[in-house]
Amino acid sequence: MGNSRLTTKILMEMDNLITNSSTRKNITSRFQDLHKSILRKHYNAADVEIDYHRHRIKMDVVLDDYDYDPKIINTVVPTVPVNLFYKDLSAFLKSCLMEDIKTLAFYAGLLKQYTGKNVAMLAL
Repeated sequence: MGNSRLTTKILMEMDNLITNSSTRKNITSRFQDLHKSILRKHYNAADVEIDYHRHRIKMDVVLDDYDYDPKIINTVVPTVPVNLFYKDLSAFLKSCLMEDIKTLAFYAGLLKQYTGKNVAMLAL
């Protein structure tokens, strides 16, 4: 898995960011975008909507990546609609965190965007 210190650092920073962004008073539109980004990445979803009051997540999960291109409007992408209930948003989002290299790079980008921290430099 490469640098385990870097992996641990990225996951800890993501954990902190999720905790800070999931409190009821901190859920701004910016943090809503963060939550949707995490869910899109984890579930390979084309569309994600979070109902913070009813504790529901609705999304269209892409079944086959071959036909999906996020840069263009796709009219025939096989998806399945999913409606999930969560009890605790923070715990649910943290359960979506993955440790593969591609996803860790995605998280590092999110951390730089939402906290201004360059995690790769901090971990070395």
